[in-house]
Amino acid sequence: MTTVKIDLPDDQAAALAAKATARGISAEQYAREIIEEDLKDQESKRRRHISDVIRENMSDMPADILAQLPKDGASQHDHYIYGSPKRER
Repeated sequence: MTTVKIDLPDDQAAALAAKATARGISAEQYAREIIEEDLKDQESKRRRHISDVIRENMSDMPADILAQLPKDGASQHDHYIYGSPKRER
């Protein structure tokens, strides 16, 4: 295990200590958990396929709004984004 020293402004050190105390753990343990969580989140986001990200982002969209989206939005994206004439299929 490697020891890392981090210099924090007094207000951040106090906030870190307060959050750790509220959870009943040391400031060091709290910081370690936050870092582990952040690194895990970055790793899982890095490996996700773009279609999964889009699906997740659209999951909160109300059904009535989703129903108004064009069915040919992917194949005719230039038309909907730039106003180009629709392409023949």
